[in-house]
Amino acid sequence: MPKHIYIDKKISPFNKTIQVSSDKSLSIRTLLLASQAVGTSKISNLLQSEDVLNALKTIKKLGINYKKTKNCYEIYGFGLNGFNPKNNIVINAGNSGTLGRLILSLLIKTNKKIKLIGDKSLSKRDFSRVTSPLKLFGANIKSRKNSLPIDIQGTEFLRPINYLETRGSAQCKSAVMLAALNTPGVTKIKAAKSRDHSERLFKYLKLPIKIKSKKNFDLIEVEGLKQFDAFEYIIPGDISSSAFFIVLTILSNNSRIRIKNINVNKSRIGIITILKKMNCKINLKNKKIYKGEETADIIVESSRNIKGISCPSSLNSAAIDEFLVIFLIAAKAKGISNFKNLGELNKKESPRLDIGVKFLKMIGVRVDRNKNDIKIYGNPYLKISKTLHIKNYLKDHRVFMMSSIAALSFIENGKVIIEDKESINTSFPSFLKLLKNLGAKIN
Repeated sequence: MPKHIYIDKKISPFNKTIQVSSDKSLSIRTLLLASQAVGTSKISNLLQSEDVLNALKTIKKLGINYKKTKNCYEIYGFGLNGFNPKNNIVINAGNSGTLGRLILSLLIKTNKKIKLIGDKSLSKRDFSRVTSPLKLFGANIKSRKNSLPIDIQGTEFLRPINYLETRGSAQCKSAVMLAALNTPGVTKIKAAKSRDHSERLFKYLKLPIKIKSKKNFDLIEVEGLKQFDAFEYIIPGDISSSAFFIVLTILSNNSRIRIKNINVNKSRIGIITILKKMNCKINLKNKKIYKGEETADIIVESSRNIKGISCPSSLNSAAIDEFLVIFLIAAKAKGISNFKNLGELNKKESPRLDIGVKFLKMIGVRVDRNKNDIKIYGNPYLKISKTLHIKNYLKDHRVFMMSSIAALSFIENGKVIIEDKESINTSFPSFLKLLKNLGAKIN
């Protein structure tokens, strides 16, 4: 089977209702918390991607059994510090930064020696942002160059910490919160604003957490050593997966889409806020609250008269995984768009800020860059009228999907060849199938 696709035709107008893949952040977090709960948790609509399947393999290696029945996974937990791994096991987090960073937090009391590894992309990412606070708890952690592989051995003599999280990283904040569960006393966190799925799950599970929300940061306290009961959870759709179809619809002619039952947590919908400011037609319907998380159907229509934006940096965290496709909207907008303080993009599966700038220039868009700030000069008449070959650095799934959306939106008498189609298996295996169901011609 070829490992690439090519696109030489713009997508035709469409009017469809679709369901995208389940939320990856919630899929991994609910699995990890179920592994620490007392009893049998039932998680339905779990994302069937490589990252989540690696999470299942991980808890299995740590002594937590599970069973799948139709669309439901039953996870058999033994409570806090209920792992029972063999000595010197190796855990492979694959491509998942969420799994790799959060599982370390749940191992800080495990007395066995465990090695954590990952794929080529994950092995290049910075793990010091979580290993540093975990060492303060008392865990014995060894690594070279602050990246994978990492050796960890927990300790019975954990101590609570006071931690300042300045990056706006939900993974760092969540890692400290999870570590606090197995630690006596109260761990205190002052965290820059970021996604808050972990906080909402803690509240739903009635874990002892206190949160004071300030303008630019949150004060979080977690009391440790409090057992919690097994739970049931149905995973909603993923806003990050929806983003590609939102942007495709906006950039297509005479098109409309309804994306059903999506997690629209306020800390995750930066893309919707940004695109509305750019005069794009997006609405939320059928809003509900499900166990502390907001869900809704997202209605999107083709949008003309897209305008540039000076994007507030306060929205960066809430849109961090969607900026690659937001750049495509800016490329087609009338006027200049400014984006600032995007350094965290280069800490993802690949250096996405570098790649985004390179890609825009490749398709003929003027981009000015000053370190982590970029200025995109929009062109409402943007077309791809030549052959382009997109070689996907580090096989980043979002780079592949962004390239596909750009080709389907801008192609005219040209051809775009995109490598590494298997990269979508980490987060959105049905991506190409859904595009074809909308009428996309993909070879």
